[in-house]
Amino acid sequence: MDYKDTTWSLIKKNRQSYALMAPYYILFFTFTILPVLMAIALSFTSFNMFQFPTFVGWQNYTRLFLENEIFIIALQNTIIFAVVTGPLSFILCFVFAWIINELPPKIRAFMTLIFYAPSISGNVFFIWSYFFSGDREGLVNGTLIAMGILDDPINWFRDTRFILPILLVVQLWMSLGVGFLAFIAGLQTVDRALYEAGAVDGIRNRWQELWYITLPSMRPQLLFAAVMQITTSFAIADIVTQLAGMPTVNYAGDTIVTHLMDIGWIRFEMGAASAVATILFLIMVGTNKGVQRMLRKVGT
Repeated sequence: MDYKDTTWSLIKKNRQSYALMAPYYILFFTFTILPVLMAIALSFTSFNMFQFPTFVGWQNYTRLFLENEIFIIALQNTIIFAVVTGPLSFILCFVFAWIINELPPKIRAFMTLIFYAPSISGNVFFIWSYFFSGDREGLVNGTLIAMGILDDPINWFRDTRFILPILLVVQLWMSLGVGFLAFIAGLQTVDRALYEAGAVDGIRNRWQELWYITLPSMRPQLLFAAVMQITTSFAIADIVTQLAGMPTVNYAGDTIVTHLMDIGWIRFEMGAASAVATILFLIMVGTNKGVQRMLRKVGT
């Protein structure tokens, strides 16, 4: 039987299922696949939104890496965010979830709400702005002055020495949300009978239970949390613009996304902005693939 005939017969046989899935696939293609393909195509053009795009080949990419110093700074900052907040928040999410999962149900529900709240709080930027306010009324400045450590207040978000470290702390605090919730859910679904079977097979302590039973049983949650943490760490923008402005002082806290916003929304250089978006897309896809490959080896 011809392969095409087999495929077509399967489609006809399951046509009702395909019909039910069709709205999702149409929306996914229209609002996800098509924009990505258009961005890749526009990255090879000069396009200012007022004139028809003109093909320029690799010019946008060569300018970004060879002539655009701000992009290099933004790329370095983004990598720092990803390397520091991505793995660290992933590990902290699991550790906190593992600890909280051992608590009584009512306390566990309360602590889960406490840890998840920062990721959905609408006043988070206001809180951190108050903490690191550049005058004596700011909590950090006021405390340090009262302790005699400082004589004059520090304008934290205007000093290039402190901008990136503070943003890293804020991002790490905010990232303990979706991944943490996924780990809590995953820990709840681990079959308790596996631990009894593991004890019979020679597992003697909690660390062995964690490595040989808990983590392998939570591979879907581990993969989901890893993808979410990586995506979040590479796509940082709101924290930077809300706390340190756009652009930041000497671009000390700028990221790829804020640079993309600057090029696309302010300068209307959509061809160059599409090149930045394409580079970010490739970095995120490559990183996700690498992390997924490592996580598949957990417990094996």
